[in-house]
Amino acid sequence: MEAILLEYAWVLVVLIALEGLLAADNAVVMAVMVKHLPKVQQKKALFYGLLGAFVFRFAALFMITFLVNIWQIQALGAAYLLFISIKSLLDKGKGDHDDLKKPRKKSGFWMTVLKVELADIAFALDSMLAAVALAVTLPELGDFHIGGINGGQFTVMLLGGIIGLVIIRFAARQFVVLLEKYPSLETAAFLIVGWVGVKLVVLTLAHPNLQIIDEAFPHSTLWKLIFWIVLASIAIGGWITAVAKKKK
Repeated sequence: MEAILLEYAWVLVVLIALEGLLAADNAVVMAVMVKHLPKVQQKKALFYGLLGAFVFRFAALFMITFLVNIWQIQALGAAYLLFISIKSLLDKGKGDHDDLKKPRKKSGFWMTVLKVELADIAFALDSMLAAVALAVTLPELGDFHIGGINGGQFTVMLLGGIIGLVIIRFAARQFVVLLEKYPSLETAAFLIVGWVGVKLVVLTLAHPNLQIIDEAFPHSTLWKLIFWIVLASIAIGGWITAVAKKKK
């Protein structure tokens, strides 16, 4: 039993680290979405976003064995993130080249919260699939099952998910502060949102019910290297450009 508990503890640590990595791109999306709100409303929007994310992910854990078979959820999530990225970049480009236009109308508080929730749903399945992939490697603990998953494995997934959401909440707030200090970073942020959308496209194409590309490719070392190298390049390039503009 001690060996099993130690294995559970180790997988939980790995899952928390994984959630922390996945939380980074989620936090960027939340940050750029609430940036236009007053500071007090920013905190409220992030809180409601976190609350809604917890409710959705907790409910989704009970239905994970059903949800993983629906590739359309991943496809919609990918389309939504790509739409946000492309539309925001195009709007920003128009604004930069036409200073005489009136400022574009921003979304209200509740519409912003809704957008944050939809974005989180797009990220949630990716996060939960990673959690399931780790949790199912554990030996079963107890005789009860939840959502088609052993109770012990389910508990590890739930704890990892909760901690991941807390990381997202605080990381998102820090990204908001960073975007306020360096407004030019917003372009890089929306490029990252689009790149994460591409990641979901790859996951969708490799879904077992589609298999347009090799099912193992999204989890391969090659794709992970490509994804993180491009992501880091966008972030570093955006940071250097933003700092240079601020100095000017």
